[in-house]
Amino acid sequence: MNAVEIKNLTKNYGKARGITELDLVVKKGDIFGFIGPNGAGKSTTIRTLLGLIAPTSGEAKVLGHDIRTETTEILAETGYLPSEINFYSGMKVKDVLRYSADIRKKKCDEKAKKLVERLDLDLNKKVDDLSLGNRKKVGIITALQHSPRLLILDEPTSGLDPLMQREFFEILKEENENGATVFLSSHVLSEVQTNCKTAAFIRDGRILMHDEVSKLEAAGAKKVYIKIAPSSDGDSTLDTLSQMKGLSDIEKGRGTLSFIYQGDASALISELAKYKLVDVSITEPSLEDIFMRFYEGGEGK
Repeated sequence: MNAVEIKNLTKNYGKARGITELDLVVKKGDIFGFIGPNGAGKSTTIRTLLGLIAPTSGEAKVLGHDIRTETTEILAETGYLPSEINFYSGMKVKDVLRYSADIRKKKCDEKAKKLVERLDLDLNKKVDDLSLGNRKKVGIITALQHSPRLLILDEPTSGLDPLMQREFFEILKEENENGATVFLSSHVLSEVQTNCKTAAFIRDGRILMHDEVSKLEAAGAKKVYIKIAPSSDGDSTLDTLSQMKGLSDIEKGRGTLSFIYQGDASALISELAKYKLVDVSITEPSLEDIFMRFYEGGEGK
């Protein structure tokens, strides 16, 4: 069984952007990265999957449950962390955790205690007095303490310092090893590249790409950096090189040129061999390079 199945899912907000004809599958046991800039449709997708907002058209299932008719079953088996955390004013951290467990009619004391220790959280502080990072920690614990089958986390690391981010992802990996599927929405490409197994790019409410992270990284494109020897015709040399077929994301500097190349490697080497170069670097592009190529280049429309 797939953890998430989306078919032709659309949510319209009148003139405002929502999501359009989304098709997406997240396999059970995956750590899935849902990547896109702010306003791309990530949160709308998540809220629709959880039944918090109704879709305009299309269909989707979460853990085998229909998002229109089985919202209660979905919420019972899911841990959700929204991008913005709000709590009832005046409550202490321990009250929020207990309240969250009581709603689910589950005893979560033991796991909550371990998570509180790992995330370095003060149980006796009032939520009104917490920093953004500590509020996010409370949200993480309420999402995880009942050991859900599916974790849906919307921008979970915003506000966390680097050490807490690292601890958070260690916790996620442990939850995944214990059988939980993770659906991680983020605009931080490096954390998706490091921690997720598969990923999808969303732009303007539409999916651009969806594949294993390792395949996205090795999609045939190379990141190339060259530096030419100083000469009177240096600029014209760079101009000529920048006209090669298969180039994108071209950045020209003082005697330097960098670009993403997608094409035959031997053709690239043959072309570069015609010029006097001081330095050449050919590496795998990062997930950010790939994403920006699709986002800024308008591919996938």
